Amino acid sequence: MFLNLLTNLQVDDIKMSRAMANKIQKQIFKYFIVLDFEATCMKDRKIEPQEIIEFPMLKIDTKSLQITSEFHRYVKPVHHYILTPFCSELTGITQDIVDREDTFPKVFKSAKEWIEKETRENSYAIVTFGDWDLNLMLPEQCHLIGEGVPAYFKRWINIKKVFAERTGIFPRNLKELLSRLSLRHIGHHHSGYDDCVNIANITRELCRRGFVLNYTTTKI
Repeated sequence: MFLNLLTNLQVDDIKMSRAMANKIQKQIFKYFIVLDFEATCMKDRKIEPQEIIEFPMLKIDTKSLQITSEFHRYVKPVHHYILTPFCSELTGITQDIVDREDTFPKVFKSAKEWIEKETRENSYAIVTFGDWDLNLMLPEQCHLIGEGVPAYFKRWINIKKVFAERTGIFPRNLKELLSRLSLRHIGHHHSGYDDCVNIANITRELCRRGFVLNYTTTKI
């Protein structure tokens, strides 16, 4: 999938001019890892227990602001293995997609191997749109399988908070923040991968505008 990443991103400015690159503020971290889960759900109430069904991550080089690597896996749920029609419509994830995937322990192992390989220099931060992914969903999922949450998933940058602290405006949703930054929405809203693409574009745009991103939540 990575071979088609630049096409999928549909980003016109990926080949930035040297002048633009020189205006980018130096970031605290060498890399950002953009993450956005999708989980089992139903209309009007929360499924118990809720399970992750899509696990995407994109790696941004903070010097060039290019996407340099990606991880993307779907996950077979165990406790509510039949997706609701509402969930499939919302996320674009159909039953046949999750049926042919591994359950969370194997996908999580692959995700940890990827992030550890891609971040050996240990200068990176996870970026999310909101706190739900790492404050609630991942800890609940890890509890279900009897695993601890790795330290690098216990602190993150909530891009909504970064924008709000700088501007005084708290965006209600992803599309609102994209609009405020004059960025177009790409793909299917609530597709984890497409949401990562849009969050990555927001992150890159804020860096171009002089934002220096640092952790908004630390639970270590």
